[in-house]
Order: sequence, then structure tokens, then C-alpha cells
Amino acid sequence: MAHTPLAVTMGDPAGVGPGITGAAWTKLRDQVEHAFFVIGALELYEGRVPVHPIVDPGEACEVFSNALPVLSLPGVPQVEPGKPDVGASTAILASIEQATELCLSSAVSGMVTNPINKALLYGAGFRHPGHTEFVAALCDAACETPSRPVMLLTGGGLRVALATIHVPLKDVPDLLDTIKLVELGKTVAEAMRQDFAIPAPCLAFTGLNPHAGEDGTIGREEIDIINPAAAILREQGIDMSDARSGDTVFAEALSGRFDAIIAMTHDQGLIPVKTLDMWGGVNTTLGLPIVRTSPDHGTGYDAAAAGTARPDSLIAAIRQARLIANNRKTNA
Repeated sequence: MAHTPLAVTMGDPAGVGPGITGAAWTKLRDQVEHAFFVIGALELYEGRVPVHPIVDPGEACEVFSNALPVLSLPGVPQVEPGKPDVGASTAILASIEQATELCLSSAVSGMVTNPINKALLYGAGFRHPGHTEFVAALCDAACETPSRPVMLLTGGGLRVALATIHVPLKDVPDLLDTIKLVELGKTVAEAMRQDFAIPAPCLAFTGLNPHAGEDGTIGREEIDIINPAAAILREQGIDMSDARSGDTVFAEALSGRFDAIIAMTHDQGLIPVKTLDMWGGVNTTLGLPIVRTSPDHGTGYDAAAAGTARPDSLIAAIRQARLIANNRKTNA
């Protein structure tokens, strides 16, 4: 099967991105189906692996087995691993913008984003809550249909989407909303069918409270918010469970009962994924018109400085991006 390549963004050049990108190429160089190129500065990768400058994504597959293809990005300052430089902010964002444009034009099959430091970018005027929201805004500016970005974490045999992400726990009950949970459930169900080739997915909501509220004796969010959303989804033909206890639902998913889980809080969803697969987790953004995956870790400045970063999560993200791209093409 002929493939268009994947685009990998530079990420923060002072972080682990350059190192794990080179290591990922070394691991995947003989697997042309996973061919990718990186949008960044040649100097970031020279000395790590053989590199080959390209001017067009179409060149990547031809050179991939012999060298890491690099689509050169101007304006990347020289940085020392482990020492972030706000002067790199413009180039960091430009790499993401270019990868998104290439996805939207179908010049690439999807994008894999290396980690960024939002605090660094905020200091340079970045105004989006995070990486995901920035990519979604870029897509929305080019498309008529608004994106519905949803964070899905995969690893250790689990697929876990999040109803809330980086918010204080005390704010979660006020942020949960039946209609929003319905929209979230629909997005996850569609992604299971289109992106993961599961024709009739079975989904589960976690409860917010211990024992899923225990019939309202430990909280009413399940009765008042979550279960009504599950009922609406079932009426629309989606196999969605009522809220299930967070201490057992992940084991149920591992046994095969559920294809994906929607967790109510960040840690509720990520703890089981990272416990089962600390190094190989993948962050996938559902609800976009493009394929976007990312390693499930941050910039890792200390590991970048020490040269000890592991590429497992980036390799898994590249493989997952290819899987989703192939499934979307088959199911189109």
C-alpha cells in the first residue's frame, strides 16, 4: 500500500523532542509504512542520526530508510538541551502550524506533535489553553465545521477519554453537564468506529463519586448528570453504560467488556493508563478533521540534558497515527 508520510513537529528544541525523534527514526527506518519527516532545524538532529533535508513531504518516503527527513524550519535558535529559550517560541508554533496545514491539504496522512512547554509559550504571547486547543483553532480557521476536540489516552490495553482535563478537582462538579457529556459520548463512539475500526463500540462512563455515588448516598452527580447523558446516548443507538465505579470499570475494560471509557477527571483516567504503560502511552485528539497524536509526556528537560529520554511513547504515537490514518481511508 502506498502511503503519504506523517509529519512530526519539532516540539520544544530544548526538550526531549530532538532526541526521541532521532531514536524513533532509528527504530522505524526499515518500516516504510511508518515513514515520517520532522519539521525543524537540521542542526537539532545532526550528530544524532543521518539527516536528509527535504523541500516537499513527498520526498520523505524515498529517503526514510537511509536518513531522517527534515523539512527545514527557519528561525530556530541554537539551544542547549535542558535549557528552554523563549526565543524558540515562534519556531515551535510555526512547526505546529505547518504540520496542521499539511494535514488539511492532505499532503501528509497525519501529524505527531512533540512536547511543548505552554508556560514558555505564554511568555511569548500564546493565548490557547494548550496544544490541543491550538491545533483545533487552526483547523477551525480552515474548515466550515467546528472541531470537537477530545483527549483520548491509550496504553496498557485501555482507551480513556476525559470529560475534564486540567482543572481543580473542586471545580469538576460544576463543569459536568449532561448535554456536553452526550456530545462527548458521540465523538468517542464515532472515533471508535472510524479511527479504531470497532463497528459497534461499547462505552462506559465512570462515576464522579466513590462507588458511582451509591444510589445518591455519596453524591448525586451520577443520578442528576451522568446517567441522564448515558440514557440519551442509548436512545441514539450508542451502547453506553450508566456511570460505573472508577475502582472497577478499568478492570472491566481490560476484560473486554468496554472498548473505551470516559473518565470524569484527569487523574481518574490517567492513573490506570500510566500505571499499566508508563512509557508507551499515546495522547490522541479525537473530533478533528485531521489525524493528530502525541507522546503522553512533557518536554522532559532533565532527561534531555542527561540524554536519557526514552522514545517509546513517540514510537507508539507514530504507529497509532498511521493506524488511524489507514482506518479513516478504509472507512471513508
